[in-house]
Amino acid sequence: MNKCIFIGNLTRDPEFSTTASGVSLCRFSIAVSRTFKREGEPEADFFNIVTWRGLADNCHKYLTKGSKVCVIGSMQNRSYDDKDGNKRYVSDVVADEVEFVGSRAQAGNADAPAPSNERRGATLEPASGDDLPF
Repeated sequence: MNKCIFIGNLTRDPEFSTTASGVSLCRFSIAVSRTFKREGEPEADFFNIVTWRGLADNCHKYLTKGSKVCVIGSMQNRSYDDKDGNKRYVSDVVADEVEFVGSRAQAGNADAPAPSNERRGATLEPASGDDLPF
């Protein structure tokens, strides 16, 4: 099984392109914090993410450097020859899902309204034990 889940922040703005046949492609990288610190400093791992088609369109449209995302996908390895003729190996996460975790305001977009905890038109009242179906 090849399945991975990461939550992290974009390290740069997404790069958007299309293939020769017109399929959307969006690439970005995320930093994922480790649970431990080295010499008191936090550590992170960096992952290259690739999205396709409609997901690529949405990532390009809504994500910017610093955006927090949850990525679900699979790892793919590839190799290429660099300009000096050396073989290079790269690992990418090909995303099946990208959940936008933080708000636009948290990602540095001051134009976006801050999230609200209010529910419009809804009044929540505590339920008694007799009202519960279980």
